[in-house]
Amino acid sequence: MNKKFLWLLAALILITGGAASMSYYLLSARVPDSGEAQGKLIYVDRDDTADSVKTKSGLGWRWDLYSKVMSFRPRTGRYHVMPGMTCLQLYRQLRNGTQEPMNLVVPTSRTICKLASALSQSLMIDSAEIAGALTDSSYCFTHGYTTATIPALFIPNTYEIYWDISLDKFVERMERENNRFWTADRKAKAEALGMTREQVATLASIVDEETANNAEKPMIAGLYLNRLRIGMKLQADPTVKFAVGDFTLRRILNKHLLVESPYNTYLHEGLPPGPIRIPSIAGLDAVLNHVDHPYLYMCAKEDFSGTHNFAKTLSEHYQNARRYVKALNERGIR
Repeated sequence: MNKKFLWLLAALILITGGAASMSYYLLSARVPDSGEAQGKLIYVDRDDTADSVKTKSGLGWRWDLYSKVMSFRPRTGRYHVMPGMTCLQLYRQLRNGTQEPMNLVVPTSRTICKLASALSQSLMIDSAEIAGALTDSSYCFTHGYTTATIPALFIPNTYEIYWDISLDKFVERMERENNRFWTADRKAKAEALGMTREQVATLASIVDEETANNAEKPMIAGLYLNRLRIGMKLQADPTVKFAVGDFTLRRILNKHLLVESPYNTYLHEGLPPGPIRIPSIAGLDAVLNHVDHPYLYMCAKEDFSGTHNFAKTLSEHYQNARRYVKALNERGIR
């Protein structure tokens, strides 16, 4: 074996070994430590490019090598970078779209716009896209609702969901959750009341606005059901606030009662066209499991506890109302 061949063989071994060492270094190097015990999250949206993902990942020049050799294309998602993760593991996660689901809270928002804003802060979907769809009559119709009843679709709860879910997929998920909530037992109770799901949600939204005290909600639901049964107007102050467009009103005046709106239950008999907010589960169940009692009137307690005094007759109600008005005056609430 001549010396020239031995030198070539030695050079090849060195080159091969060096390449192997470099490859090992590139593939096994750790992602820069974020300093957070639970790691960090990387959000990749539709506008991200390979360069912007490079910045978010913190891989630096290694990312350039990976993306060029492996023809990387960003895939949207919410990715969890665990402590000690190698660069190759993170790259594969981003390349394959292996993202981590999140816990999404669907809140009991008062308006569709506020719901859209809350959801957009947690999801990739833009608030304008959400609000635009849920206030579009054609879009609502395709899902079995009107723009007035669409709040009844949402069951406030925490759901495991992917951050980059599309609007259509999100609405489909909410439909499945709605159907899951409406068990045979709940549907039977609604049928016994002679009410649809949307009507139950509408009354529940009023109950929710009347009090934050879940223990009292079945009492209030029973009162409004009593009024509906005898054809009495609901005369619910929260519906007036909704009609006026101001939920901050502390005192309902005569001028507010005269505001023309299908939601003003002082002017119009029966339920309003739809929920005045996304009703809570406690509110929905309060209607379905209402307390049977003889009361037709209620007035906020003068101690401002958020609960109510109930009455069977107008004369009893006026006594309760006078105490409450006196308390308002004493506190200078106009």
